Amino acid sequence: MGSNMSGDVWAIVVGAGSGVRFGGDVPKQFRRLAGVPVFRRALRAFVDHPMIDGVVPVIGAADGVRYAETCADPRAMAAVTGGSSRAESVRNALHAIHERGPARVLIHDAARPLVSTRLIERVVRALDAHDAVVPGLAVRDTLKRVDDGLIEDTVDRNGLVAVQTPQGFDYQLLCRAHATDVADTATDDAMLVERLGVPVHVVEGEFVNMKITDPPDLAHAARFLDDGVLETRVGTGFDVHRLEPGDAIVLGGLTLASPARAIGHSDADVALHALTDALLGTLGDGDIGTLFPPSEDRWRGADSALFLREACHRVRARGGELRHLDLTILCERPKIGPHRDAMRARIAAIVELEVARVSVKATTTEQLGFTGRGEGIAAQAVATVGLPVG
Repeated sequence: MGSNMSGDVWAIVVGAGSGVRFGGDVPKQFRRLAGVPVFRRALRAFVDHPMIDGVVPVIGAADGVRYAETCADPRAMAAVTGGSSRAESVRNALHAIHERGPARVLIHDAARPLVSTRLIERVVRALDAHDAVVPGLAVRDTLKRVDDGLIEDTVDRNGLVAVQTPQGFDYQLLCRAHATDVADTATDDAMLVERLGVPVHVVEGEFVNMKITDPPDLAHAARFLDDGVLETRVGTGFDVHRLEPGDAIVLGGLTLASPARAIGHSDADVALHALTDALLGTLGDGDIGTLFPPSEDRWRGADSALFLREACHRVRARGGELRHLDLTILCERPKIGPHRDAMRARIAAIVELEVARVSVKATTTEQLGFTGRGEGIAAQAVATVGLPVG
């Protein structure tokens, strides 16, 4: 998230619905899409965006634990509880951010997990010239009005667009629009603004920005991730640190008892350093030493989780998707096996990925070389990501 010269821009991600049409015991916004909850994908698109200054998620009254365990992002505000209607949920969020003084606000459906960096930017930039902006796609199919299974009429599709989110508004205007909708009859926020007589500007939407409504939509969205919308990139990382006598070592985000400690400018976490370089490699963004040079005192003793998070942010800021991490640690001591599960969980938490997509392995070098002699420790990593083509 960043700062905008023309006023703070806040995003409200609305995920308070029960998803009755989807079926099942879990609301659709909490279903997993390629391993990541739909709500979390939508939320992350905004917290990672440099033009968004604040994000507030809206959840159902019964979804607090589910949201906290699977979707919460520390960069977003605490979740706001929604109401009995979508309009009431948006009003609750507008009230929650009132004291923050936002100039503009985006309203986005949590059930649209594939919203792109480019679309968010397009809406925000259009708000520089307009008080209300929505993305829309021209209707290409022939439209028929049907009653009881029979066609009654063909609808003229000229000038028709299918409206998406995020929808952007002047904050005060949207608050005023919601104050007039006492009956909660509007199907989207733009409809409320239209009733005030305020023009709503349309920018180009994106076909991939689909809404998850029925179970087949999840499979359809997964194909977008795999087939051409995102190309697969693979990056590798390798790091080495000298060892000296000590009683603990920082490794894979954990502090482990050890007869030796690693020497380094930061916390010398060789595992997280290798993972960071692997992610940067998928982007062609140099290496950890370039972004976090050891010549700068601010990185002295720094938690290497900061480096890994920044690499993840760079992937996601480009509309990318982190898919898998594979880490191998080369050392004689400490023994990694007893800590493997905890290490996977810690890395998964840092990069906001499910544990099943994080692999941690370890090997000795049969007492050969600098690792075999206990002079140093090494790690190598492979990162797999999806990045937008072009």
